[in-house]
Amino acid sequence: MPDTQLDTDHLSGALRRETVKKNVAAIHISGKLTLLQRKLSNVLLLNAYDSLTTAQTHTIDARTLAMMVGYNSNDFDTLRASLRALAETVAEWDMLDEKGRQEWGVSSLLSFAKLKGGICEYAYSPALAQKLYDPKIYALINVHIQRNFSSGHGLALYENCYRFVRTGSTGWWALEVFRKLMGVDGSDYYTSFKHLNAKIIKPAVAEVNKSSDILIEPEFRKKGRSVTDIRFLIKANPQKAMFEIDDSDGVRNLAVYKTLRKQGVSDRLARQWISEHGEDYVQQKLDYVAGQGDVKSTLGYLSAALRDDYKAPAAETVKPPSPEALTAAKQREEEKAREDQAYAARVAERAERARKLAIVEDLVSRRNPTQRDADKRLFMSTLSDELDRENFRQHGWRSGLNANAIFAFWEELEPDAFQTETPA
Repeated sequence: MPDTQLDTDHLSGALRRETVKKNVAAIHISGKLTLLQRKLSNVLLLNAYDSLTTAQTHTIDARTLAMMVGYNSNDFDTLRASLRALAETVAEWDMLDEKGRQEWGVSSLLSFAKLKGGICEYAYSPALAQKLYDPKIYALINVHIQRNFSSGHGLALYENCYRFVRTGSTGWWALEVFRKLMGVDGSDYYTSFKHLNAKIIKPAVAEVNKSSDILIEPEFRKKGRSVTDIRFLIKANPQKAMFEIDDSDGVRNLAVYKTLRKQGVSDRLARQWISEHGEDYVQQKLDYVAGQGDVKSTLGYLSAALRDDYKAPAAETVKPPSPEALTAAKQREEEKAREDQAYAARVAERAERARKLAIVEDLVSRRNPTQRDADKRLFMSTLSDELDRENFRQHGWRSGLNANAIFAFWEELEPDAFQTETPA
């Protein structure tokens, strides 16, 4: 596929960055990818990185995706085949977690991918997304430099070496591990070091030294006459400038660049920060530092904010209630209304009973002793339940248990006795 010059003016957001943070685990598990698949993997990760752990799916314009990997054909069959391969490729990691415990995991590189209406939509499994997003150990893979590679093995070696550029050496890898990193661990042909060296190591080293910003040199360790381990010495490529795409004019026109310069940040450092982190991320940190009040060293504080991802405490957001919660709240309101209504009815009933009992007392007080005894005997004769009779013996006309019967008895003796007077 012919390569084309990448026009960054048509890119936005994360795609304007030159580099993508790639977790060590991700670099080590992607060895079986072809060149196009490896380039796609890096560009898709670059596009998704900022929302890797917060968004379930990610989207990118299909033509932009093709352009980013240097594939300028209108035939998307190859692109579809490569996306299919990413979804079918099993990623495996075996590493130490933050507590020093061994962690093994397996996942497909993409949980799904689809092309529709000129848009590529894709997703990572939650477990792999966490590994890809982990910023503790990562290499900065330059997606512009990767366009210079013409072999998957060369790009795989670059990725696996570049993260050690500061230490100057990869450290010793057993040949078994190295074959796995290069994606040839399942081939009987490459169990022979002679074939591995001639077909994989020498061509890949030559391409890295020719096409990237680092120079590497392999060293071998033997047991007897057999090579058992390999490591790569690494240093910066003195011709690194020829690999850097100079977008200085475009960057210098950005508002965030001008703000950095006003803060005393040098031209080179301002462009480096914007290239490495993206303009949105840098602007977030500028806003954060501006909100911290008087700072002794704005430049130092801003550098730390970018490096360690300083963030203002997240404002507590109030989530709208769910339909279930709204239903439950409505039920509670209705229940409370029923309880209030029942309570009001009981209060009114007690008040009415007290009014009638006061009227009964007044009626009894008007009777002479003989009438009172007769009234009691007559009322007792109407009670058939012994419990009611005993309660009346104890409480007389104030027997709450017999209140309704008492009111009915006196209403028969004194019609309209309990009528309330209506105002004239």
